Amino acid sequence: MTFLKLRTLLSVFLTIIVLFIPFDGIGAENIDARTAVLIDTAEAFHAVTQKAKPAVVYVYVKKVTTDNTAEKQASDKFFNDPLLHNFFGEQNNSKEHDSGDRQTTYAHGSGFIINKNGYILTNSHVINNAQEISIRLTDKREFTAKVIGQDKKSDVALIKIDAEDLPVISLGDSSSLKVGEWAIAIGSPFEMIQTVTVGIISATGRSSVGISEYEDFIQTDAAINPGNSGGPLLNIHGQVIGINTAFLTQTGGYMGVGFAIPINMAKVIAERLQKDGKMTRAWLGVALKDISPDELKAHNLTTDAANAAIVSKIEANAPAAKSSLQKGDLIVSMDDVSIAGAADLRNRVALNAPGATITLQFFRDGRKLSTTVTLGAKEEQAVEN
Repeated sequence: MTFLKLRTLLSVFLTIIVLFIPFDGIGAENIDARTAVLIDTAEAFHAVTQKAKPAVVYVYVKKVTTDNTAEKQASDKFFNDPLLHNFFGEQNNSKEHDSGDRQTTYAHGSGFIINKNGYILTNSHVINNAQEISIRLTDKREFTAKVIGQDKKSDVALIKIDAEDLPVISLGDSSSLKVGEWAIAIGSPFEMIQTVTVGIISATGRSSVGISEYEDFIQTDAAINPGNSGGPLLNIHGQVIGINTAFLTQTGGYMGVGFAIPINMAKVIAERLQKDGKMTRAWLGVALKDISPDELKAHNLTTDAANAAIVSKIEANAPAAKSSLQKGDLIVSMDDVSIAGAADLRNRVALNAPGATITLQFFRDGRKLSTTVTLGAKEEQAVEN
């Protein structure tokens, strides 16, 4: 025991000596080396933003609503709520009343060019109910945009301006994101155009936030404020990994929790909006819920199934009813890729085109089984996936 104590003390003593060595003659070199790393990092941020900025646009929207419509009343209830109004990146800067009950509001947001012929991705809530959409580029040119399509259920919109040979931003792969990676946001918070903020990816796969019907958000601490909505969230390579959509706040300002729609989800939606002008989702026809720790234990399953989705209901005549799925089955993967819970499975099913065939792996009575399902069209049915 004495020997161990002496050895421990000697270890501590040597550690203290090592800690002090850098300050004796070579500390300046270490500081210079670390400074060089910081300079390289700053240069990387600068290079990324300079490359992406020309494709990031300022969106200015004129909206006209009628006071006595149900939609207008619902909109007022939403945007006049102190928390929710600031939660979204849209600002109603001013209001005008004309004859009758018509009310004009002006809002602003951001967007980014994904095609040299003028296709722009932004948020649905930025351009919803727009009478006129103005787009300003970094070179000060202004255009009037038309709506190609919008998907309110995911808060994605595709708009277009009449222009050619425009700068285009590169789209990345949001499925490969890791918590802790750099995240760079560009947009027009509070109408301060081409503002850049930097942070990290705080979390992925955020759902049940209450922003949209289909949620799979990237969470970031890069500052997101009113007006950032629709702008790009970039990785360190300058590729878009998400559409900045919302932020949590109790004060109306940035509090370190922002949300972006994964670009992989947005790309699928944009393609369908461009092709059909609307988003048609695939339909499985089941009600799902996340498995609880007690249910996991009751089924004698390992933690490998901790993200399983329990089938709590199967709609009659639904695609799922024509498969071998049963109420109580624990779905753990789709097409041999593990799911991250009920919301993840629902999103992945919905992004398929109607008529697509998927394979689900699930547990029943401790046995792992699989079934193949041909998906229907979501718009044809009222039930949720």
